[in-house]
Amino acid sequence: MSDEIIPIEQIATCIRYLRGQKVLLDSDLARLYGVETGHLNRAVRRNAERFPEDFMFQLTAEEVENLKCQFGISSWGGRRGRPYAFTEQGVAMLSSVLRSERAVKVNIAIMRAFVKLRAALDANRELAKKFSELELRVGKHDEEIGAIIDAIRQLMAPPEKPPREIGFHVQEKAARYRTQRAPRKVS
Repeated sequence: MSDEIIPIEQIATCIRYLRGQKVLLDSDLARLYGVETGHLNRAVRRNAERFPEDFMFQLTAEEVENLKCQFGISSWGGRRGRPYAFTEQGVAMLSSVLRSERAVKVNIAIMRAFVKLRAALDANRELAKKFSELELRVGKHDEEIGAIIDAIRQLMAPPEKPPREIGFHVQEKAARYRTQRAPRKVS
């Protein structure tokens, strides 16, 4: 059994992409740490000098509305203030602010989730690069391949039936008449 307090997959579902960065919202972090969101935010405010803009930022009203639209309802419980978003560095800094045993274990799990997510993104980038290279190679032969596929489809298609004739057709055996040749003239 794993010694992780929270599965990495559960943490990965909380990671959002805002302002070009992977972040965790304060409400998600509070739930993971097992504390109230207000308690987490108070601890952060007491140590504001440890959280510059690239570690933590407050969402704009528009970003809050976008999140509400994405999830259907407010996942942070209809709170009064706008939520805070913590970058990977901000989450690492939280370990120095929240000093419980659970906080340390959760922080380790979150860092592992960020690393795993980064590795998955790198693997996807590599796959996308290889796919693009393959497209470029195959793209040169598209017309030839298209012509071959069309020819194969024509061979596979059932032969067209002649159109049905309209009208009355008598099918009798006709008598065979022999005609004689005219005698040859000898001169």
